[in-house]
Amino acid sequence: MSAYFITGAGTDVGKTFVACGLARRLKARALKPVASGFDAGNAAASDAGALLTAMGCPVTPDEIDAISPWRFTAPLSPDMAAAREGKAIDFSAVVAFSRAAAAETLLVEGVGGVMVPLDDRHTTLDWMTALGFPVILVGGSYLGAISHTLSAFEVLRSRGLTVAALVTSESPDSTVPLDDTVRSIARFTAPLTPVKMPRDPQLQEAAFRQLVDVLAG
Repeated sequence: MSAYFITGAGTDVGKTFVACGLARRLKARALKPVASGFDAGNAAASDAGALLTAMGCPVTPDEIDAISPWRFTAPLSPDMAAAREGKAIDFSAVVAFSRAAAAETLLVEGVGGVMVPLDDRHTTLDWMTALGFPVILVGGSYLGAISHTLSAFEVLRSRGLTVAALVTSESPDSTVPLDDTVRSIARFTAPLTPVKMPRDPQLQEAAFRQLVDVLAG
């Protein structure tokens, strides 16, 4: 059994893209248990829809329920989005749902960044800690991404979590070269070197091969 938790150094840094790419290449089951900003009228464009497509599954209400049961409309942190709908997230239920699926190669995609609140007392970091799965940390290359990535990396390690892989995803319109960002991060994460994920589709296959190799040890 191999199970990984995919988290981000922030929002919109490429977690779902990485999760989809790994789901295809590892033939893995992927979950997005908690999602905010979900548009039921355009489910195929959601993170859950992308994951289902990557797994070769139809994007239907039942299939979405199966991999992403805690979905909220407002594009806010999950605790705030749930409150908008008069709901609250049951943290224990989220952990149990994630763990129950781990009998096969599994990818659990988190929501937002490492410290995003899920309820009044728990964050995504608590979720990862409760599961204890090795973590794939995805960061960007925008100005400030180095600090955000290294901060997230240190927080994960402080909780005793294993960072199995680092991915530096090229941010759109970034003023910072991707290679420079990777080199800077690598100085502080050795012996773990970030996998460089460029926006050029012709270069992404090699990046995913490298990522799979890193996970294989």
